[in-house]
Amino acid sequence: MKQLLLYCRSGFEKECAAEIQDKAGQFGVFGYCKLKANDAFIIFEAYDGAALERFFSDFPFSKLIFVRQWALVIGDWLELPAGDRVTPVLDTLRSVEEGSEISSIGELRIEYPDTNDGKELSTLARKLTVPLRQSLRQAGLMLKKENLRAPVLHMFMQSGQKALLAVSYPENNNSLENGIRRLKFPSDAPSRSTLKLEEAFLEFIPRDEWDTRLASGMRAVDLGACPGGWTYQLVKRSMMVVSIDNGAMAESLMMTGQVKHYMVDGFKYKPEKKNVYWLVCDMIEKPQRVGQLICDWLINGWCQESIFNLKLPMKKRYETVQEVLAEMQQRFDEAGIKVKFQARHLFHDREEVTVHLCKA
Repeated sequence: MKQLLLYCRSGFEKECAAEIQDKAGQFGVFGYCKLKANDAFIIFEAYDGAALERFFSDFPFSKLIFVRQWALVIGDWLELPAGDRVTPVLDTLRSVEEGSEISSIGELRIEYPDTNDGKELSTLARKLTVPLRQSLRQAGLMLKKENLRAPVLHMFMQSGQKALLAVSYPENNNSLENGIRRLKFPSDAPSRSTLKLEEAFLEFIPRDEWDTRLASGMRAVDLGACPGGWTYQLVKRSMMVVSIDNGAMAESLMMTGQVKHYMVDGFKYKPEKKNVYWLVCDMIEKPQRVGQLICDWLINGWCQESIFNLKLPMKKRYETVQEVLAEMQQRFDEAGIKVKFQARHLFHDREEVTVHLCKA
């Protein structure tokens, strides 16, 4: 297998390509990317298939930012006759050389690009899943029962007549179909930006640690809070919040008694006590400036964990994120503080990347 299929947000194909070439190159894996603007996926073709498979197995998927999902490609693009979309899949899998892991497939996902045209395939994908799964099992190409620890078979449909097969490993992939976490907008939230922080909590904080890291009674600061989308998520978790913004906060949040609002510049505010656990920040500002502000808070002991957004420029977006995170890491190293970074281009993000930072 010499190709990787990678999903991304439509319009971020170049960032996805830049990232996979950078990370693979660090592993000594070289190749080139096939992509088209706004397709919401790319294909990375390596010169050395064995090296690519080692990279795919060893490099942590969680360290990728712009890649929503990745999988090793099996064969070429399939032509899918409208009357029989199952047989071409079976024929391709049967043709795979013996000794591969194809026969141990434990889960089937029929997926499609996150584009307007791609979303029209959702109904077809649902209708095709059950008969294809049954046929795979009858042919001995898939385990008799679903096994979430076994490799995942992805059937990526570019259209109703064209698809690509690929395989990923559950210990090192995105567990969500299409690599997307869809959330319902709370009717009482002040703005849709609330979904960014909710998704970030789900993405970065393990569920079994919520009782200690997202606990009731914690103190939090929200920089650039207006009108309160991110403050809403903190209040919902029964935290006491200081919201910093020169604009007005939603009255519904102020009525909870959990929020103090100061009309102050987020870059000038400093907490009176070192009792803040969470710092969140969604200010519209240059990413370099935001990165240095977050460093100030961690280095001075003003907070323990932070989730913040880096607003991206129009060009060199991947390079900008890498530059900002490297500058932050240098400051922490100089201060003698060990930290852990996580960064993702979340589904509810647009022209920004969400970063989680905590002391190691």
